[in-house]
Amino acid sequence: MWRVADYHYDLPPDRVAQRPSDRRDASRLLVVPREGPLGDLRFTDLAGLLPSESVLVVNDTSVIPARLHARKPSGGAVELLLVEPADPDRPAGAWVALARSSKPLRHGAELALLDRAGNPAAAARIASPRRDDGTVLVEIDPTAGSPLALLDRLGDVPLPPYIERADGADPSDRERYQTVYAREPGAVAAPTAGLHFTPELLAALAERGITRAPLTLHVGLGTFAPVRGPDLRDHRMHRERYTIPAETARLVSSGRPVVAVGTTSVRALEAAARGPRDVPPGPGTTDLFIGPGFRFQVVDHLVTNFHLPGSTLLVLVCALAGRDRVLAAYRHAVAAGYRFYSYGDAMMLSREPHPS
Repeated sequence: MWRVADYHYDLPPDRVAQRPSDRRDASRLLVVPREGPLGDLRFTDLAGLLPSESVLVVNDTSVIPARLHARKPSGGAVELLLVEPADPDRPAGAWVALARSSKPLRHGAELALLDRAGNPAAAARIASPRRDDGTVLVEIDPTAGSPLALLDRLGDVPLPPYIERADGADPSDRERYQTVYAREPGAVAAPTAGLHFTPELLAALAERGITRAPLTLHVGLGTFAPVRGPDLRDHRMHRERYTIPAETARLVSSGRPVVAVGTTSVRALEAAARGPRDVPPGPGTTDLFIGPGFRFQVVDHLVTNFHLPGSTLLVLVCALAGRDRVLAAYRHAVAAGYRFYSYGDAMMLSREPHPS
């Protein structure tokens, strides 16, 4: 099942959530058991569903306001999405970015970064030709200060393109397109399964002996870049940076059930795994593509949102829980009026046993 067409489903456009629910944990939760009927519940029911003494692995990356508006000397508008520092050890240097303008940006082009009133606020330069993955390198004038502080002052929340609002992002997105446990700045998209958790729900999980175990994977092109061709085997994932704390590695090795919150948590754990339940602590990078036949070493259960047709994220979920079962659940969710994608509803699935 390596054809992108094998991971298609029909979704009416009005099912794509344009705004979050009134409360984070008021979203719906579709429970997909290994056997038996699907369960239509609320996210607040999660505390009673997870196996007691589970390890709940969450991605504590924090979304940075990485979308910048700029202007060429000619007056032409440019939009930049800063993806990651070209050198993670030198975040004040060049940044890998996606650039959008009416005409291709040439290597060496000078740009004026704009504040929210449309006034020039900092200088930048395109420091590379367009690369095969569609990105360019952008150098920001170092006298403008820390890049993260500059983004906080000038940047917008990088909402995904399927959130189509006439007025774009609004101030509430800075809080709602961020998990309540976000700690480590560096993501350009939210680990959206975590958006449903509230401090109250996390406390209820802790009361049942469910231990929250953070890791950090900075969500970038590896997570959201689309599959371009018809065959999944031709797709190459972009590398993303992750860090697994020593305590999280210890909890994973304890033998307790592992519940991953979101596909980014799955990818970090499975990329790091040296064997069953054997995850070393420390930093790493991954371009792991989890597809058909992948043998999971760590994750038992997954809490995730609904993903785009033909995306690497949907392929991952199908690899974990079974393609037929997952696509049947998606068809049920469409018919039952669930809300899809980043600000949409969630599902909980369990891993299929490995065939003997």
